[in-house]
Amino acid sequence: MRHRSFALDLTRPLGTANGEIRRREGFVITVGSERDDSTAVGLGEATPLPGWTESYEACETALDGLDELDEGGGRDEGHSRESLTAGLDAESTPAARHGVALAVADAAARDADRSLASHVAEEAGIDADPAAAVPVNATIGDGTPSEAAAEAERAVAAGFDCLKLKVGAREVNEDVERVRAVREAVGEGVALRADANGAWDRETARRALDALAPFDLAYVEQPLPADDVDGLAALRADGRDPGVPVAADESVGRHGIEAVVDADAADAVILKPMALGGPDRALAAALRAWSAGVDPVVTTTIDAVVARTAAVHVAAAVPDVSPCGLATGSLLDEDLAPDPCPVTDGAVRVPTGPGLAGGAFDELRRP
Repeated sequence: MRHRSFALDLTRPLGTANGEIRRREGFVITVGSERDDSTAVGLGEATPLPGWTESYEACETALDGLDELDEGGGRDEGHSRESLTAGLDAESTPAARHGVALAVADAAARDADRSLASHVAEEAGIDADPAAAVPVNATIGDGTPSEAAAEAERAVAAGFDCLKLKVGAREVNEDVERVRAVREAVGEGVALRADANGAWDRETARRALDALAPFDLAYVEQPLPADDVDGLAALRADGRDPGVPVAADESVGRHGIEAVVDADAADAVILKPMALGGPDRALAAALRAWSAGVDPVVTTTIDAVVARTAAVHVAAAVPDVSPCGLATGSLLDEDLAPDPCPVTDGAVRVPTGPGLAGGAFDELRRP
């Protein structure tokens, strides 16, 4: 196993509940040996985002430890590709585990001459064929009502039929006016989601959901802080008719899918493979949610193209997947390689070549 670092600037700073993001720094990971004709080289990406994953330093330390284990030995010394993930804790170093688990899965899929989506679906015991394309949502920024409406109209004209609005940074009445403006601009045929990023307390969240109910929102994402799983459950239990469904994002990363599902705390869950520790764990979480009647939505953590492509494969493996948060490549000013699955008409085509995307990332696989 080998890893090397990268750094990519965003086109503009992005505000989140955990602070402003200006740059994404991470690691490209390769496993396997190009000298072994029977073994494909697998490619992975570990791009930590503190607040959702471990720090960059902790990620690097974990990967350094695996490099030392594999140095000079690799498969010849009994360190199989699959054993590399055993030394990584998905709870403490999820980004590191994501990168290694992805590289291992990519290599296995390339060995088997099948797509990553087909590989992870079979590993998870899914009988249905992966989707050929995944619907995605467009994200509407925190502008004025007129700015948000104009941005929404542009997204719909580009083919998106699902929009996510950022809320929570303003007073509730201001957010209500922004949502109203967008709904009036795009009409009833477009699905609207709102993302509060944990900004509200219980009283404010109840007031916000009541005020937003007339606009037929698909859900409000993370209306309460990540730790307040009981509060999310209470919001749903105290819902009005018609009410606004609730989605959990940071709460899943903080407490795990089982805690959220068992508490009956969400109508939908937002699943970030990088934060959950790998494509295998993200797909397992999606299936757990799906089996409980909770809608899984796969998103990125503003990753580079390797991890974004992997997230597309994970989403494709989920039966009847809802629009996902995968249209994030445009947030980066540059990338590691050309995108093999760009957004077209509100959806991304799933690469069909072996592994991640056939030969699209061959330059990155080289030492």
